[in-house]
Amino acid sequence: MEHYFTNNTNLKSELRTIIYKIDDKEFTFFSDNGVFSKDKVDFGSSLLVKTIIDNKKDKFLNILDVGCGYGFIGIILSKLMSSKVTMIDINDRAIHLTLKNIKNLNIDGEAYVSDGYSNVGGKFDLIVSNPPIRAGKSVVYRILDDAFNYLADNGELWFVIRKEQGAKSAIKHLEEKYFVKVVEKSKGFYIIMAKKP
Repeated sequence: MEHYFTNNTNLKSELRTIIYKIDDKEFTFFSDNGVFSKDKVDFGSSLLVKTIIDNKKDKFLNILDVGCGYGFIGIILSKLMSSKVTMIDINDRAIHLTLKNIKNLNIDGEAYVSDGYSNVGGKFDLIVSNPPIRAGKSVVYRILDDAFNYLADNGELWFVIRKEQGAKSAIKHLEEKYFVKVVEKSKGFYIIMAKKP
């Protein structure tokens, strides 16, 4: 089975659009085969975005979206928080779609292929992720742990993880170097904020 966190150059393209509404605003995204939740915005990503918007009133931040897929999380946050966003993914098609969505929605942002943070430079006020759980615990923990090195002082990592996919063990693990808070819980999904002390 092909997963969204791998590159399959032979996968047939079937471009489609997804419409998402938040705060009386409507966004249209391009999506395709080979990316996560290709037919609709998944509940976890939507919950993450809404929770951040409801809890952080900051504007003009420097945001990094890790494992961006077609760019949903980073683009919505960029628009609603008047912020610059950098979006990365290991999947070439995901980045192609994200660049298309950046242009279509007129975002202050950039997107490029990166395995974890391998091609990332600089520091960020906010790092966000709906990590690829099916890629395995080691991949997910690398995304969460390595964020520390790319956060500005007092920067925050926000991510979504399901209770049954190891939310509580992830919290315990992150408490070794972050201040960790569960900001929201819904339908088995946890929205977790990990702040750099």
